[in-house]
Amino acid sequence: MAKEKKLDLVEVAPDARPPVCKILDYGKHKYLTKKKEHDARKKQHQVVVKEVRVRPKIDEHDLQTKMRKAREFLEHGDKLQVNMLFRGREHGFRDRGMTVMVRIKETLSDLAKVEREPKMEGNRLVMILAPLSHR
Repeated sequence: MAKEKKLDLVEVAPDARPPVCKILDYGKHKYLTKKKEHDARKKQHQVVVKEVRVRPKIDEHDLQTKMRKAREFLEHGDKLQVNMLFRGREHGFRDRGMTVMVRIKETLSDLAKVEREPKMEGNRLVMILAPLSHR
């Protein structure tokens, strides 16, 4: 029957007793399944870790600008890593850096939860925030 219709005989369920076969155009079937997989992959959102760098002596307006950009990242559904670099004499003012991190955490608390609390890694203070929910 498949040869008469110039189509292919495809085994659909080889484990069933008796095995189930289907008459169809195999090339078209492969094309459609590949297209379905491609569309499914296109709709997925890849979680990306975005980074915002701040300094312990950051000014108020500069911090607001950084927080506006961080808010965009979180609204898009990406994770956010906040890095604070300490240089030279700034190492003596780590408490000032921690207060800036707490302000950042409070500012973005409506959009994000803290995935990793602020922690010193070498000469930088690192905190990771994750979005509450992707819109």
